[in-house]
Amino acid sequence: MRSFFVSTLLLLSSCAFAQQGFNGIESNMQNLFRVSDARSRSISPENFNGAKGGGAMATTGTGANASRELGKGWKVSPSVVIKAHTTFTVAEIDGPGSIQHIWMTPTGNWRFSIFRFYWDDETTPSVEVPVGDFFGMGWNKYASLQSAAVCVNPGSAFNCYWPMPFRKKCRITMENIDDHDMVLYYQVDYLLTKVPDDAAYFHAQFRRVNPLPYKQNYVLVDSIQGKGQYVGTYMAYGSHKNGWWGEGEIKFYMDGDTEYPTICGTGTEDYFCGSYDFDTHTTNDAGVTTSNYTTYSNAYTGLPQVIKGDGHYNVAQRFGLYRWHITDPIRFEKSLKVTIQDLGWRSEGRYLPLQDDIATTVFWYQQGPHGPFPKLPSKDELEIN
Repeated sequence: MRSFFVSTLLLLSSCAFAQQGFNGIESNMQNLFRVSDARSRSISPENFNGAKGGGAMATTGTGANASRELGKGWKVSPSVVIKAHTTFTVAEIDGPGSIQHIWMTPTGNWRFSIFRFYWDDETTPSVEVPVGDFFGMGWNKYASLQSAAVCVNPGSAFNCYWPMPFRKKCRITMENIDDHDMVLYYQVDYLLTKVPDDAAYFHAQFRRVNPLPYKQNYVLVDSIQGKGQYVGTYMAYGSHKNGWWGEGEIKFYMDGDTEYPTICGTGTEDYFCGSYDFDTHTTNDAGVTTSNYTTYSNAYTGLPQVIKGDGHYNVAQRFGLYRWHITDPIRFEKSLKVTIQDLGWRSEGRYLPLQDDIATTVFWYQQGPHGPFPKLPSKDELEIN
């Protein structure tokens, strides 16, 4: 009898699951064969509100002159101009649903274009990041980046694949804090579909300290309150000294940790899944061996940007690094704080606390309302110099 009862419960459970259907949000090669009641939509300058059958209807736009002999439907409105010191609404969507992909090609200074996302009834954004840093290009200079979450393709095409579910609505804006107008080509691909009860909201937060005070840990984030998982780090690191800079340990203080963290890394290059200063060694025909920083970019980790000085005015070395915690998210129940040390070497094999230019963007999902974000740095404080 007990066996029959258990079997019946399992059958009813599987039937209920089947009746729920596939919501389409978690698409991958293993479930791509499954059909869904989710409705695919896309917002772009050719369809500002994503309406069904509402694309390619523009009669005015940035392509109007080029299409003047062809008329409606011929790339009349492929982009928008965002005036200096104005904010443009990239997308406004009534849910429930999920953003599945974002593509864009912002012009101008990427540090001066501020990306913000608002979920449901939020009055403060869950995402507030300069657009270059959001897509792993914090130094305002193109480099190829090929990962599972973000891709940057020639010749400055930004792509994001973080899934971003919402229940009531979402709003995405771009603020141009520059003194010059910018042009934005963009497309926001999303689903209108049911969202699981346990789905958390996507967050991203930017910080920059330049220079870092002596013997002070750099704080990536310290305001996370609630339940969720930390899923990624992007770091734009500017070195102010000669020598190696990546000995600092990253630390994750979770759920009430105080003096000591639960998770502690062993070094900056180790956290970004590299080793030994990101160096590779080559020997020429004369037997002379040299070592160089080696860029890399893969599904979960990378060093896509190594910017070397030119020996004239641009003397600083700069690095862009990412680590996505996709297979190993840092899960927390109540709170999370993340710090990293800034360490190099001094004489006699001693660590040297550094005072470098560090900017980070951290990515996480959490349930419930987020804590207050720190005030975004001013335009002068964001500027790369």
